[in-house]
Amino acid sequence: MSDATERLYLALANRYAIEHEIGAGGMATVYLAHDVKHDRQVAVKVLRPELAAVLGAERFIQEIKTTANLQHPHFLPLFDSGEADSFLYYVMPFIDGETLRDKLNRETQLGIDEAVNITTAIADALDYAHRNNVIHRDIKPENILLHDGRPMVADFGIALALSAAAGGRMTETGMSLGTPHYMSPEQATAEKDLTNRSDIYSLGCVLYEMLTGEPPHIGGSAQQIIMKIVTDTPRPVTELRKSVPPNVTAAVAKALERLAADRFESAAKFGAALTDPSFTLPTVAGTAAAASRAGTGSWNRVSVLGWGFAAVAIIVALWGWLRPSDLPPTQVVRYRMAVPMEEGLAATFGSNIALSPDGARLVYSSGVGGNAQLWLRERNQLAASPVSGSDGAWQPFFSPDGQRVAFITGGRALKVISLSGEPPVTLVDSGIVRGGGSWGEDGYVYFVAGSGGAQTVSGLLRMRDIGGPLEQVTTLDTERDEVAHLFPDVLPNGRGVLFTVSRSRLYDAETQEIAVIDLETGVHKILLQGIVARWMPTGHLVVVRADGALLAAPFDDEKLELTGPAMPLLDGVRVEALASVDFALSATGTIMYEPGDSVARDPQELVWTTREGLVTMIDSNWTGAFNSLALSPDGTKLAVGVVLGSERQLWIKQLDRGPLSKLTFDGPLSYRAAWTPNGRDVAFVSNRDADRNLYLKRADGSAVAEVLLDDERPIDEAFYSGDGDWLVYRLGIGEGRDIYGIRPGVDSVGTALVATEFEESAAALSPDGRWLAYRSNESGRPEVYVRPFPNTGAARWQVSTNGGTEPLWAHSGRELFYVNGNAELVSAQVSSTPTFKVGAQRSLFSVQGFLRNFVHRTYDVSANDQRFAMIRFRGGGNAGEVIVVENFFEELKAKVGRE
Repeated sequence: MSDATERLYLALANRYAIEHEIGAGGMATVYLAHDVKHDRQVAVKVLRPELAAVLGAERFIQEIKTTANLQHPHFLPLFDSGEADSFLYYVMPFIDGETLRDKLNRETQLGIDEAVNITTAIADALDYAHRNNVIHRDIKPENILLHDGRPMVADFGIALALSAAAGGRMTETGMSLGTPHYMSPEQATAEKDLTNRSDIYSLGCVLYEMLTGEPPHIGGSAQQIIMKIVTDTPRPVTELRKSVPPNVTAAVAKALERLAADRFESAAKFGAALTDPSFTLPTVAGTAAAASRAGTGSWNRVSVLGWGFAAVAIIVALWGWLRPSDLPPTQVVRYRMAVPMEEGLAATFGSNIALSPDGARLVYSSGVGGNAQLWLRERNQLAASPVSGSDGAWQPFFSPDGQRVAFITGGRALKVISLSGEPPVTLVDSGIVRGGGSWGEDGYVYFVAGSGGAQTVSGLLRMRDIGGPLEQVTTLDTERDEVAHLFPDVLPNGRGVLFTVSRSRLYDAETQEIAVIDLETGVHKILLQGIVARWMPTGHLVVVRADGALLAAPFDDEKLELTGPAMPLLDGVRVEALASVDFALSATGTIMYEPGDSVARDPQELVWTTREGLVTMIDSNWTGAFNSLALSPDGTKLAVGVVLGSERQLWIKQLDRGPLSKLTFDGPLSYRAAWTPNGRDVAFVSNRDADRNLYLKRADGSAVAEVLLDDERPIDEAFYSGDGDWLVYRLGIGEGRDIYGIRPGVDSVGTALVATEFEESAAALSPDGRWLAYRSNESGRPEVYVRPFPNTGAARWQVSTNGGTEPLWAHSGRELFYVNGNAELVSAQVSSTPTFKVGAQRSLFSVQGFLRNFVHRTYDVSANDQRFAMIRFRGGGNAGEVIVVENFFEELKAKVGRE
């Protein structure tokens, strides 16, 4: 049971005993429940959290009262509604039957008499509601229940209540009121004041489908359907089913008139026409001819312009990144696609977005570290949905048929998951690292080889997508200082594989180059400079450069050679630290990328952030690429990890706008500073002697660094207890992270504090030294836990419930801060009398746009616990959107030329 579901169960327990989920839709999740007071089964519908947040409890409950007064034999009545623990819900009878959608899925078409009887019953219900000034707004087969042969309309007035409560802000939820196949033209064009004739149109669509087996307007995407609704005339039902009586054909045609004024003036008259053999409509016979003439007549020149502009406006508003697939081939379209805050792109190494080869599906990784997961956004859907079984997934890439996705999890395992719902299959459970992958037409999956961690990448491997032995694809050319092969892209003809060559352990973007290997000879060669490349069916390589520029060069995929120079196409592609870039291309010419500054353009800044989320610069004159920070005990200095080219070094900053001095010089890697309690010295991790060990150096730089701790396993973070008696440190990178402690001058070897088969990191000691907080993935996702210290085996408490990383104690000892699974900084009230206890928890502000790290804390808190020192991406970051360019091939060929 999820945490949210458990909260719901507890919140409603005094009225409704939730039994289990029975369905989910765009607006709500439906649960079967027992009405405790009346001893009956009911259906409890709980609105989606983002929708509830827009509506607000008071306004929603006020608006839904209208529905409670509606009573009709063909209505599913409203029993109750309310708010509990932030959940907005309403309660209706539980009908032990099926929906009309279920019946249509099974039978496709219904008997004419049965279809007419269902429609007349629903029309009678609609007429009653319309006379009471209530419009349903979402008539569709899913909302028509069949109970003992009697049709009943569900969710009556709910859409109206939602729209009224939202006050015109429904677009904030990412949802529309109405379902594309059954929308009236006025709904499709976002008219605010709908009339009863909108419901009549929708009911006409339902009857059309019952008679013919399909809705009146169909298409390959939602936007195609909407365009047809506002521009096309449906085929007469007799063209699809000749046995339909003339009066029924005429009634359907009148109900489906584009102009609302040309439809039936009431639902009662629609129902009457269906049972009146004498009903006729003179224009029915000419409908098809009229539709044909409309292509060249004045309606096309005038009316299409009006409808067309309105349709385009609503498609942009409702359907986001989705665009009609039948755009003229020469038209290049650009737009921004917003990613909801709770689904923000994962801040991890490599690319975390992927497009299916046909461009119809977008998959992206959201979250941090083991708390990441995949989200799928279909081209014909308004919103993304999480991919079940993809916990901890990074760097997704599609199968050639677009039905499966491979991804890396844990930095060592390669898994494949079907988007039809089957559980994931593990291809490789060790020996790989995060460096991207590619699924070839040859049936092989290509990925990056290594032994764990970002510093141990080697060549490329491949394996059959059905499993089998590992095969070496590339080998590092050490004579040319190659330290890693990354981001493979298999050529469709099977001749070779494109990949990135790195000559820096820190993947310095300025030094990376694009190479290709000949799979027949096993020899690879450098093609041009860049950090990632993709082959396009136009005969070009598309390359992202370190400065965020996108270039294209003609390429012969048979000879594996460039046939011309690279030409610039656009700039503004965001390049992160370690040369990571969220960038994807489809074989049909759609390109997606995260916009923003590249690392080379100093995208980060040091800031103070208040508990309310207000941000001020620490020093506006100092921006750069930062990876860690730590406040001195007296709060006057800041130790900052800085990325400069291929190195990471530590600097000391006098706060706020004081001088800056470099602390470390030796070795390519010195980072994750920790102050001694007296503020005189700084401990830090460094690989200056090849291994990652712990060093200590005077903060003023007046003495050379000394080895503080050396271990057979790499040390990756450490800190002192407040009294200086303990040094707590974490061993292991990649997998196998464990937390140890040692008493300097007392112990000769460290003591395992939390060392299990799971991963533990980001430890933090309470100010009084009695409690150890840390992050662990023992539950299957990262959460924050607390144990007594140093006797850590005596007890354990879980603090976070929706994902948790980067714990930090307040100086008061009465709060524990951490970042939750929704990318929010949380304050958890804690007490230790008579034993440790977690109290109320409150989200302070979103950390989207700030640097995060699931294995090490990247922020600190001031001595008064009122503000936080943090690293922010300049402009607040761009994790909330991607740029989409469709028909990109046309622009590419125009600027670069054909092969």
